Amino acid sequence: MSQKVKFSSSSNSRFYATVRSRVDLFFSQQQLSQHANAPMWRKTAFFLTGFTGIYLVIISGLTPLWSLIPLSVLLGMFSAFVGFNVCHDAIHGSLSGNKKVNKMFGFIFNLIGANPYVWSITHNIVHHTYTNIPGHDEDIIVAPGLIRIAEEDEVNSIQRFQHWYAFPLYSLASLSWVFRKDYLKFFQKKIGSHQNRHPKLEYFNLFFYKALYYFLFIILPLLVLDITWWQFLIGFLLLHIAEGLTMGLVFQLAHVVEGTDFPVPDDKGYIEEAWAEHQMRTTANFATHNKIAAFFLGGLNRQIEHHLFPKVCHIHYGEISVIVKKTALEFNLPYNENKSFLSALRSHFITLKRFGKEAAVHQY
Repeated sequence: MSQKVKFSSSSNSRFYATVRSRVDLFFSQQQLSQHANAPMWRKTAFFLTGFTGIYLVIISGLTPLWSLIPLSVLLGMFSAFVGFNVCHDAIHGSLSGNKKVNKMFGFIFNLIGANPYVWSITHNIVHHTYTNIPGHDEDIIVAPGLIRIAEEDEVNSIQRFQHWYAFPLYSLASLSWVFRKDYLKFFQKKIGSHQNRHPKLEYFNLFFYKALYYFLFIILPLLVLDITWWQFLIGFLLLHIAEGLTMGLVFQLAHVVEGTDFPVPDDKGYIEEAWAEHQMRTTANFATHNKIAAFFLGGLNRQIEHHLFPKVCHIHYGEISVIVKKTALEFNLPYNENKSFLSALRSHFITLKRFGKEAAVHQY
């Protein structure tokens, strides 16, 4: 879509200024850095050690053949957790106040099969700016023609069953990322309304680090492990099914649930609300009081705080959420929240079912 989206500066424009000043005051009064603290660095060490350790155990060939199945699943899940907890913050520039440190930890994204430069465009620039706007936010484009989550999406009769087949499709997200998505997005002329103009170095980085990933996770295992090609294929697919399903569910539960909007710009490209208010209406939290979710999901279960303050490390989201929620209520804005992972999953299922039924009506 070529039309540039513009947000209103008049509708409740004081909300963001107010919540930002209150959050800044909180960090100042508590004498806290907005970046990683000691618990965050311990989390970083835990996930990177787990990811590296599981990979080395697999590649060592010292474990029984049957153990490679659970280890492959665990490696896939840890790949997603490294992305959530380490790379996501680093690429946003919120892990450290030092750009070189962020770049170093952002590089690890290559080792879970994704390109950090392409992600910085599709996610940091496009998704965070045009959240849930059909035709602009490519993070909500899961499988065009198969998954429908907005009124403007393509209609297909099979979509009346999408609430059943969507979850297996999510499990393919990681495989798509490794072999298709990064290349496709990189060579598109536009991502949403963002014009792609890449530095020459990024062409090299894309192909070199993809080749490195293929070597580490395809060629090397086949060379050093005493397994057949089909045994390797089972392990490789299980790794990516686990990684893809973990990623897909977490991202979908933050934006495609009951209560979130999918606003459409007017003929001139305007969204009637200011950007921050738009974020409040298109984003949802889930399982915010669950310490296990907080540890493993890297703050992605607190998407409201993340979208308003992407430069703040996720380790602080629990503390600033009190400020954000109170301020939202003062300005009569929604604070979408599902109390648990299961309630968010149910809400997502209902949303898929609703858009699927609407597709069936349109079709016939």
